[in-house]
Parts: sequence; structure tokens; C-alpha cells
Amino acid sequence: MMQMQLKNLTDCEQMVMKTLWDAEKELSLMEITRRVNEAYHRDWKPQTVSTFLARLVRKSYLESHRQGRLFFYRILVPQEEYVGEMAERFVDFWHHGSVEAFLETLEKQRAK
Repeated sequence: MMQMQLKNLTDCEQMVMKTLWDAEKELSLMEITRRVNEAYHRDWKPQTVSTFLARLVRKSYLESHRQGRLFFYRILVPQEEYVGEMAERFVDFWHHGSVEAFLETLEKQRAK
């Protein structure tokens, strides 16, 4: 079975996803806004965060459901799957698939 390739995320979408992954529970829009602003020193309004959440739903990273008057967001793509695929793409593109070459570059960078 071939794995579906994940869609790319913008930096802002990654911040929202990381906030949800770190929470390890479903969060409401207001809670996501508060946490992303604290963690990433932003001053985003709920409408801004709502736009990113809508994009993440369209990209199949999240699904939303209503509970009373609030919408909550459920993670569909685990963090490990996202990070793994992004790491693989990075190594394939920049190091022609060589993990050894990637680790060599990382080691040189950290030695600076």
C-alpha cells in the first residue's frame, strides 16, 4: 500500500499544528490562539488562527467538530508521521537520500 504524501505546511500552519500536537488533546479556537501566541510570541487574533485552522482542515491535517457553541479540532496526522516525512524529503532533496551526508552536515554545523 502506497502512503499518501502529506501536503506542505506554511510556517504559520506548522506553528498551529505544533501547538495542537504539544497539547495532546482537542482544543478550542480560543485555547489554540492563546497557546500559539504564548509559545511563538505572536499577537494573532482568533480570526487569523481560524484561517490557519481552516487551511489545515482542507489539507486533511485536522478535522473540526462542534461542541455547544465551540469548535474543537482533532488531529488526523500524528506529529511523528509529519516530522518523518519532512525529514525524508529534506534528506532526499539536499543530500540525495544519504542520511550519512545529512548527519555529516549536521555534525559540522553543530561544531561551529
